Amino acid sequence: MKIITNILLIALVFTFAACDQQPAQIHVREGIRSDDLGNNIVTRPVVQFFSALIGEGIEIDEAILGRNDTGFLELNINGHNRSYNTKRFRYKIEWLDANGLMIQTKTSTWLPHSATGKSSFSIKAVAPRVEAEDFRMDTKKWE
Repeated sequence: MKIITNILLIALVFTFAACDQQPAQIHVREGIRSDDLGNNIVTRPVVQFFSALIGEGIEIDEAILGRNDTGFLELNINGHNRSYNTKRFRYKIEWLDANGLMIQTKTSTWLPHSATGKSSFSIKAVAPRVEAEDFRMDTKKWE
């Protein structure tokens, strides 16, 4: 009975350990993002064992948006890979005008990216036109 209670307690810790929300403009799909496991010194041995089994992945920490000296919008995305394995994925950034409409450009294509296990990564992009006011980013598995 005590073993079952301990297993349930560990499962609850994993379930409630990370309730992070990604920035609204960035959509990280299933199989790419982390499935939110606790990763502290107490649970680390369990996390390492179940990391591949439950599908840990990338998380976006911050998206910094600003204008450069020439007036173009710049985007810097910083994140980390919670998995112990390299995660390969594709991303697409779409630039939006003041009305929230997508600016049609040839640069809005799926680009490859990878993040090595248990490491940070960053993505930098510059809007193709000065009319860009905001962005939208999507990710998918690299297959």
